[in-house]
Amino acid sequence: MKLAGLPIEDYRHRLATTGIRVLTGPFSVRIRSSVTEFADLFRHFYGEFPLQTEPGIADFHVNLKQRQGVRRWWRPQVEFLWDGQSPFLPYPRSHAFPLFEWGLNWSIAMQGHQFLMLHAAGVERNGKVLLLPAWPGAGKSTLCAALVSHGWRLFSDEFGLVRHGDGQLLPLPRPVPLKNRSIGVIREYAKNAELGPDFPGTRKGTVAHLRTPDASVEQASLAAPPGWLVFPRYRAGASLRLEAVPKAQAFLKLSNNSFNYRLLGKRGFQGVARLVRDCDCHNLSYGNLDEAIEAMDLLAEA
Repeated sequence: MKLAGLPIEDYRHRLATTGIRVLTGPFSVRIRSSVTEFADLFRHFYGEFPLQTEPGIADFHVNLKQRQGVRRWWRPQVEFLWDGQSPFLPYPRSHAFPLFEWGLNWSIAMQGHQFLMLHAAGVERNGKVLLLPAWPGAGKSTLCAALVSHGWRLFSDEFGLVRHGDGQLLPLPRPVPLKNRSIGVIREYAKNAELGPDFPGTRKGTVAHLRTPDASVEQASLAAPPGWLVFPRYRAGASLRLEAVPKAQAFLKLSNNSFNYRLLGKRGFQGVARLVRDCDCHNLSYGNLDEAIEAMDLLAEA
């Protein structure tokens, strides 16, 4: 059963009381919240995600809760509770949805150590995954959103989840957060892209979320092998440059873009080494999305 299949009043009651368990990729998340603004946006962005209806324990227990006290009357705030604890400072109530997205990312990074976790976007074409490892500001999310709008399957904007046994990548498709200038770029570039509202004044500036394509949600249980490692870098006005990266350099760059490489020890080393061995590795510098997408399409076809 999908979340959108719940009648609206039943959905709101369950979300505010016992909580709703949603499956996102390999994880089960139990969410509770009585914050109306969050409830409406969560249903919009996660409506096609499956509910976990069978008995079992969720991987993460999350509560978006309005702060009490006199402030709630003129500057209402919301806090993110993880297993009953509050790891972050409260946010304005109007920013409840981006707080949930960032909080869930943090939760996965803290506990998802059954996988090698890379800080990378991932999209799939022709049965193989293109990994885009990058630090904030490199244009990773913008390029990921543009590729998804051109028919690539969204694996994840934030996590490359590598299974230890066989090196396969597991999808974790969720809304893609676009920041500041990237929001207007994607609104103009991908006319059919379904973006949510702008959230100005967050700790990362203005943020808006690209809704996960339904097809990517439906294929969220289908793992795929890695095919390409591309380290992107957006430079305004730059001509396209796609250059092969030596394997040793790619190893260093990728291990530094991992959430838990050092924590995993030998398994982390083996996982990164396998990825670098099995992938074509490139640096990508781009200033034009059309050129970047054409280059990625050519990689996939080759």
